[in-house]
Amino acid sequence: MPLYEIDGDHLRRHDAARFAALGLYERKDLQRLLRDDIAVLSPDLLVVAEEFGNWEDSRRRIDLLAIDKAGHLVVIELKRTDDGGHMELQALRYAAMVSAMSFDEVVAAYEAHLVRTRPDDEVDARAELLGWLDVGDNDDTPIVSSDVRIILVSADFGRELTTAVLWLNRFEGMDVRCVRLIPYQIDGRILLDIQQVIPLPEAADYQIRVGRKATEQERRGSDNRDWTRYHIVIDGQPLPDQNKRQAVRLMIESLVAREVPAAAIGKVLTPGRFRPLRGEHHTDEEVQAALAEQYPDVDVRRWFTDHALVENGTTWVVRRIWGRNTEPMLTALRDAFPDARVGFQRAST
Repeated sequence: MPLYEIDGDHLRRHDAARFAALGLYERKDLQRLLRDDIAVLSPDLLVVAEEFGNWEDSRRRIDLLAIDKAGHLVVIELKRTDDGGHMELQALRYAAMVSAMSFDEVVAAYEAHLVRTRPDDEVDARAELLGWLDVGDNDDTPIVSSDVRIILVSADFGRELTTAVLWLNRFEGMDVRCVRLIPYQIDGRILLDIQQVIPLPEAADYQIRVGRKATEQERRGSDNRDWTRYHIVIDGQPLPDQNKRQAVRLMIESLVAREVPAAAIGKVLTPGRFRPLRGEHHTDEEVQAALAEQYPDVDVRRWFTDHALVENGTTWVVRRIWGRNTEPMLTALRDAFPDARVGFQRAST
């Protein structure tokens, strides 16, 4: 597939190159580049493992294993060939193998991945995953969906493969995507055209919305949890919808931004869910240390230490878990400070 450059009053044609001719390899180059910038495939992905093969036949390994914000594992298979080979069959096998993974198993895989890729960073894998996932507000371990997404990445795809993918996507719970990588060499530079070809991006967006609604309905029916989302409304303008814990945090921050004293907010909220810390602490690490020192009985991970509010020599932190208290607290905050013009509304399903 040629690429055309506007060169003065005419078009300059650039033919696609081949990865082999450019000296680019699957694992050494393409896999590494995608691992470090996975958002080019989809912005809702977090890579949790590379060359993952936690099963008996260790020769079979998933190129990249990711998780999306809705709790779906995502198998990413990569080829530099022009037809994709039989990568869809391989990816289906891998998807079946990881479909039963628990959250704790995902945490373990992510911990091992961080040790290999970020050895100098002190990262709490569990806390980072909890912060990444768009989960409900409860104290339980998050649910990892048994529906596994698949992303196939190749220089191109043969008709047999694309026919198989289109057929698979007809079935409930299936989400298989084909992303084409087309390299070009222009004036000594290597450019990469990245296109999702199946399904088309417009259709994919619809599929995501439908899938998310079905997943939320399934979860509500299976464990009776409340997955309601809320818009915080400022001066009559709704902000993007948030899950419950983020909605409470955002409403408190919005009230403080409108000069409502944090101490006054603390008198409205349920005791123990909005705590003051002596002194001003500005970094996440400082807030965590102060919280652990001043409240030894609390689990630091259950607080928004990265969104602390500093006011007149005191630092305030919001608890992450609100559960069934969410809407009553949002209502109480709205009614207590009407002049701030900060409210809320339920997001449509």
